[in-house]
Amino acid sequence: MTLNTTIRWEEGEQSCEALWHSENSIAPHKRVVIADDTLTADEAYRFACEGTAMLWKGDFQNARQLLQALVRRVDRPSKKSKRVAKGAEKVVGEIAGQATLDIFNRHRLTQSQRARILGMLLIQCNSDHSISLRRAPDIAQACLDAYGNVGEAYIVSLRELLGVISAHEWRNKGVSILANGDKEIRIHPHYGVFSPIRGEYIELVCNAPLPTCLQTDSIAFDIGVGTGVLSVVLAMRGVQKVIGTDQDERALACAQDNMERLGLSTQIEIVKANLFPQGKAGLIICNPPWLPARPSSSLEHAIYDPESRMLKGFLAGLKDHLLSDGEGWLILSDLAEHLELRTRAELLEWIDQAGLMIFGRVDIKPKHNKVFDQSDTLYFARAAEVTSLWRLKSKQ
Repeated sequence: MTLNTTIRWEEGEQSCEALWHSENSIAPHKRVVIADDTLTADEAYRFACEGTAMLWKGDFQNARQLLQALVRRVDRPSKKSKRVAKGAEKVVGEIAGQATLDIFNRHRLTQSQRARILGMLLIQCNSDHSISLRRAPDIAQACLDAYGNVGEAYIVSLRELLGVISAHEWRNKGVSILANGDKEIRIHPHYGVFSPIRGEYIELVCNAPLPTCLQTDSIAFDIGVGTGVLSVVLAMRGVQKVIGTDQDERALACAQDNMERLGLSTQIEIVKANLFPQGKAGLIICNPPWLPARPSSSLEHAIYDPESRMLKGFLAGLKDHLLSDGEGWLILSDLAEHLELRTRAELLEWIDQAGLMIFGRVDIKPKHNKVFDQSDTLYFARAAEVTSLWRLKSKQ
């Protein structure tokens, strides 16, 4: 996240500057022009493609419509993608002879270029997070929750700002994860913390048999707690003490907030730690980022784990933190294997080298929309994806 750097522009005959804010750590744009309701979508698209940012001074709702127009131009299907969309057999035909890793890298490059273009439309926020534009919504609380107190005016991309607004709505509404009798359990994700919208890994933790040692030592660790969703599931299943750890300040605040909302603060403790807290537990769970690649923004840390560092760290330290006859639950998708980012043999070798044995494994097929989107560049991998809960124990 880029903070306390300055972006400069010319307005009339006056030189202006303000703080620059970017969650994607994008440097302040060097070329900035003033834009208003007279700017056409084609002109805006040309500016964006040339690397010129547009500081919006017109109607806020018109800016949103302009951004939607830019999306349509960026996502305008090429002749090749139109052929691909005709069926799965076309996808296979298009990727035949191409290295899978090259396909993934081109996909990420395309997504990065798309984000760059759509991030060229800028909005100025006041020091109290208000916006001095016609028909601008009241976003002060949403920005305060995401950014905290800033103390002076700042510039942010409209695309990021809309993400902040959307995240605030999700935070207020919450995500339903399970029912406890007649009571619906909801998790409220904060901005920058991965939302538990993919329910298959929650289903795995709900249904896997608990280790018998929890009957005498009912303590579990949740490594990389995030929103706290898996800690909540364990508590609902009767685990008397859960310790959730994370290093990200937003995740720690989010998890603590959810524990307080659900009245679980005494049963679930949230601790800042690099992987494991002190002590041992009868059950230790971890749902690390699934793809061993470098995140391009702070928001991607829940998806990408460079060089599988968190995964390797969890496996390497698991044995020393398990109680006798305790279990480690590793929740991991095999998407990385289908993308040739990691092999199954490597995963099994890391498990063995950590002094662990595989006690069992439960698999489930994802059900999210991209699994069925045949026009998606990575459809060939997503359609084959399986999410697994690996039950691990120390070698005797």
